[in-house]
Amino acid sequence: MKNIVIFGAPGAGKGTQSEFIVQRYGLTHISTGDLLRKEIADRTELGLRIKSIMDSGSLVSDDIVVEMIDKAIAADTQGILFDGFPRNVKQAEILDQLLAKHGRAITCMVRLDVPKEELIQRMLLRAKVSGRSDDNEETIRHRLVEYEEKTLPVASYYEKQGKELLIDGTGSIEDISKRIIDAIS
Repeated sequence: MKNIVIFGAPGAGKGTQSEFIVQRYGLTHISTGDLLRKEIADRTELGLRIKSIMDSGSLVSDDIVVEMIDKAIAADTQGILFDGFPRNVKQAEILDQLLAKHGRAITCMVRLDVPKEELIQRMLLRAKVSGRSDDNEETIRHRLVEYEEKTLPVASYYEKQGKELLIDGTGSIEDISKRIIDAIS
């Protein structure tokens, strides 16, 4: 049973490649945003707490995100693709503990590597297509700095465990998908 983390900077193609990996390996796709929306839609006790927090304009705490991920791991029977989690080393450590509690471990971390200038161009193009006002060059550059400072250290965490698969995230979607299969195999 594979448990994979998809990882990369904003604009690296995680969403596109997540769909491919989930289909290829028959995994459950766990996205923290999707989990939050599902809890709210299902009107669970946790969902009502989440809705109250989000309605007040606050960010949902790590404790709540961890609680949702633990619940998702417990319910899963086919392996998981983690998308958007972990976002920092502390979360990576917690994820390892949660998986161990269920007799599982991370198989690998697929890290999509794309040059910074290409990331910026991809996100500017995406902004034109989606009309997202927050995807302007200044905001994009700020998000990339945040990623480098806060999230990128997660790659070293998995590299030290021998689980990082560094994938060239440039080229066609198909070429990138093939590189991922080759690396996982």
